[in-house]
Amino acid sequence: MIFTPLGEALNQRLQGTQPLKKQIESSLIVTYAETVLQEILGSASGNCRALYLKNRTLTIACDSSAVAQEVRLHQTEIVEKINQKLGKKEVDSIRYLV
Repeated sequence: MIFTPLGEALNQRLQGTQPLKKQIESSLIVTYAETVLQEILGSASGNCRALYLKNRTLTIACDSSAVAQEVRLHQTEIVEKINQKLGKKEVDSIRYLV
C-alpha cells in the first residue's frame, strides 16, 4: 500500500476545486491581515479586525473613526505586507467599517 502525504493529497484535490481553493486563500489573507495589523498598529490593532476579502478588497471593521483613520494612514503598508506574506498580489485595497 502506498501512502500519499496529506499536503500533496490536499494540493491535488484543491487544483480541481477552484472555489474551495479561493475560500482557503481568502481565509489565509484574513489571518495574515490580523498579523500585519498587530505589527503596524500595535495595541490599537485590538480595536480593528479583518473580516473578509472580496474582489481583491479587504474589509476591516474598526471600533471608531479614529482607528479607521489610523488604518487608512497605513493602508499602503498594510496591503504591501499582506501581499508580501502571501507571495503574490491578491489585495488591492482596504474597505473600512465603523
